[in-house]
Amino acid sequence: MKKLLFVFMVMLSIFTMDVNAKEINMEKGKVLVAYFSATGTTEKLASKLANVVNGDLFEIKPTKAYTEADLNWRNEKSRSSIEMADRNSRPEISSKVENIAQYKTVFIGFPIWWAREPSIIDTFMESYDFAGKTVIPFVTSGSSDIGNTSDNLQTLASKATVLTGKRFSSNASEEDLKNWIATLE
Repeated sequence: MKKLLFVFMVMLSIFTMDVNAKEINMEKGKVLVAYFSATGTTEKLASKLANVVNGDLFEIKPTKAYTEADLNWRNEKSRSSIEMADRNSRPEISSKVENIAQYKTVFIGFPIWWAREPSIIDTFMESYDFAGKTVIPFVTSGSSDIGNTSDNLQTLASKATVLTGKRFSSNASEEDLKNWIATLE
C-alpha cells in the first residue's frame, strides 16, 4: 500500500509539473526556445526545455561558426575575446525566426561569457520587436553566475518583460527544468 501511495504521489507531482509547463503555452501563447551554443552544452539544455514547455526550437547560429581557437578566452586576440571586449560588437546571425509575432514567451539560452551574454545574443535581441513578449533567459556555465544578464536583455528589449533568468549546469535534467518552470509567474 505504501509503495502504491508513493507511485501515486510521484505521478501526481509529474502531472502537476507538466500542467504548469503547458499553462505557459495557454496563458502566454506559443513558446519559442531560442539558443546559442558554441560547444553543444546549451543546445542540449535548450532541447530539453523545448520538450518541457512544448515550444519551438531555434538555433541562434553565427554566419561564421566559432572554432576552438575563436573560443580561447585566455587569448585576448581570439575572436570571442575581441567581440566581448567591444560592447558594440554584433556578430551576424545566419538565419531568422519566421513570424516571431506568433510567440508570446521567448526563452533565450546561451553560455555565460565574460560574466554576461555573448555578443551574438545582443544581435538577436536587437533583430526583433519583443514588445509585449515575456523573455526568459536560461544560461549554462560551469561556475559563473548569470550576473546582470537579465538587466542587459531588458535594456535591449525595453518593451518586453524580461524575467530573472537561471543558470544551469551541463547535467541539468528535464525534472530540474520543470521545477524551475513551476516557479515562473
